[in-house]
Amino acid sequence: MVWSFKSFDKLVVQELYDLLKLRSDVFVVEQNCIYSDQDDKDQEAIHVLGYKRNRLLAYARILPIGLVEERYTVLGRIVTHQTIRGIGLGKELVRKSTDYCQHTLKESNIKISAQSHLKNFYQKQGFIKKGGDYLEDGIPHCAMILSTNG
Repeated sequence: MVWSFKSFDKLVVQELYDLLKLRSDVFVVEQNCIYSDQDDKDQEAIHVLGYKRNRLLAYARILPIGLVEERYTVLGRIVTHQTIRGIGLGKELVRKSTDYCQHTLKESNIKISAQSHLKNFYQKQGFIKKGGDYLEDGIPHCAMILSTNG
């Protein structure tokens, strides 16, 4: 797996196409959730791309502190290709993304809006649930925080 972290202006056209397709394939088609994935935040994000043999298999985006949340860097659009789930790639994606936030961006407070059925997965990565569940695009979610303040 080849990992890269890119700002929007550093993405090549094929990478942009790949990430939009993967997000659409999973979040819109697979999860049967009709919503507009393009939310005008990609331009400010760091895009985490995991390629194997020129195929995007894992993706996440990192939104800087202040763009969505005043006190948190937000990790979102966390997705792995349907054909490779269950082999630990999601765990690796979350670890790579949070490491980048902590070591490159020097951000110690990371927030995600996790689909509620994935709460245990994120808890195993060190995230703590904050508050109750809520609906986001018709799917139950919960806020989760990873803090490395000590």
